[in-house]
Amino acid sequence: MSEIERPWALMRHHAGWADVFHVESETGDSITGFYPDRETVGPPVSYSTRAVLARYPTMEAARAAREEAVGEWRKHDAAVREAEDKLRQAEKAREEAWLGCLRDAATRG
Repeated sequence: MSEIERPWALMRHHAGWADVFHVESETGDSITGFYPDRETVGPPVSYSTRAVLARYPTMEAARAAREEAVGEWRKHDAAVREAEDKLRQAEKAREEAWLGCLRDAATRG
C-alpha cells in the first residue's frame, strides 16, 4: 500500500459538524478507513469520495479546521434563528389565510 499524502479527512456528520476520518486506502471514486474518535473502532468502512468535505495531512490539522469551521457556523446562529422565526410567522399567516378561505367558502355555499 502506498503512502497517502493527505490521509485525514473531514466527513459530514450532520449540518454544522464533521467527523475526523483516517483514510487507509483509496481508488478514483472511493475511500476506505476509520473514525479514530469513535468509542469503538470497527472494521474499515468505505465511502464515495464525494462524502469527503476536505483532506488534511495530519489529524491535528483536521481537528483544528473542524473547530475553526464550527466557530464560523456559530457566527450565523442568530441570523438563522431570526429567519426561522420569520418563516414560522409566514407559515402561520398562510395557514390562517387558507382556513379563512375555506370557512368563507362554507358560509357562501
